[in-house]
Amino acid sequence: MSSLRGVNFWQAILYESMTLSPSSFEENSEADTTASPLTRIGEARWILVTAFCAAAIAVIAYDVPILPAAAGLAVLALVATLAPRRSTSRRFKVNAQREIRRMWPGTGMKVTVDALPTPCFVADGRGITRYVNAQAQAIYSGVKPGDPLSFSLRAPSLLEAFDRVCSMGGTERISWIEKVPTETWYEAHIAPIYMPGTGPQDRRHGLPDFILVVIQDLTENRRLERMRTDFIANASHELRTPLASLTGFIETIQGPARNDPEAQERFLAIMLDQAGRMRRLIDDILSLSRIELKAHVRPASVVDLSEIVRHTKDALSPLAADLDVEIRIHVPESPVKIKGERDELIQVIENLIENALKYGSAGKYVDVSLEQQSDADSAPFWVLSVRDYGEGISPEHLPRLTERFYRIDVESSRALKGTGLGLAIVKHILTRHRGRLEIESEPGKGATFKVKLPLLESGEGASEKTATKET
Repeated sequence: MSSLRGVNFWQAILYESMTLSPSSFEENSEADTTASPLTRIGEARWILVTAFCAAAIAVIAYDVPILPAAAGLAVLALVATLAPRRSTSRRFKVNAQREIRRMWPGTGMKVTVDALPTPCFVADGRGITRYVNAQAQAIYSGVKPGDPLSFSLRAPSLLEAFDRVCSMGGTERISWIEKVPTETWYEAHIAPIYMPGTGPQDRRHGLPDFILVVIQDLTENRRLERMRTDFIANASHELRTPLASLTGFIETIQGPARNDPEAQERFLAIMLDQAGRMRRLIDDILSLSRIELKAHVRPASVVDLSEIVRHTKDALSPLAADLDVEIRIHVPESPVKIKGERDELIQVIENLIENALKYGSAGKYVDVSLEQQSDADSAPFWVLSVRDYGEGISPEHLPRLTERFYRIDVESSRALKGTGLGLAIVKHILTRHRGRLEIESEPGKGATFKVKLPLLESGEGASEKTATKET
């Protein structure tokens, strides 16, 4: 970490304070141009002394006339006094301007860095931060140009990669994990920047003018990968259990129960139940996959939400009668037009009402209501509420109810033919419809599931009416 941790802070401040303004350069040049003749002769004294010695040797050794030699010395002195000379500060001025450009990034570089959507740091070859974009300032509070880069980025692997880029001039790409305050994954791209005019020889032997450090947050991607891995593991486990039961019962029928019709009939009923469980699980997995494929495509058709609620209530009436539960609906008589896909919305309402019937059957009633509401900070929306009067849900389970294969009670869920994917499907469908799901529950007081969907815009409603008249 020599280039970062060995930075002398006061030396850095001194280096930054050595900023030469254009006015100082102009003053130096003006002073150079208006120098007196005696000053110019003094600056050319060694040339004149050398010429005098050469003239003296020519006169003594080679019998050159004194008058031409003296005339030559006089002409040389006159030229040194009156001829325009090159500014002695010009090279200093060019070098100083180049050092300033290497100290602070130019406007073009700043604009480019600001346009990037990820946190970016521009540091010099000594590890001093020279510029940060708005994203970096929002995430790394307190960072400011002039501080060592290690004040903001403390990951050892990143600082080591920065040192390698400074010393070798190549690019680096590294990843690391931070545990505090939460587990997060980051990736950094580190690349050297050389200013125009830097030759290949300087690039091999000198420090880069600047180092660009781009930070990318990979937390969401890693969580999605973990979620997919967990989903595959859970799905495999859920399928393996009924498969093992089927295999065991088949072996039993083929073996000890070969001549026992009563046992065969009992085993075949269990096998049918396990096969149905596998079918429901596979159907839910395929349904979830189809919904995920078009999660970012908003539905284009217009449907009547109140009609869908009535249709779903009629479809689930036999199940309600079997469980001795009454479904009570309170929906507007007039059509409730929203933008959505009919089959998916039916699936949402079916899942919610079916869960209320199965897990809230002790309350004997399930209320389904549809009404328009509005918040102070948002546009009006439709709220579909499904409430049961059963045992309710403990608060610690509420945040995880929409996770795949999450069950409050595994045994009771399987007994009621649940797959653990119903609410996950509901969440993904509502995401596609720009809606959201809210859950309210207290133990012993039942549970309320609220679906909030945006209202149909006026232009969309007009187009739908036109299409209806044409048909």
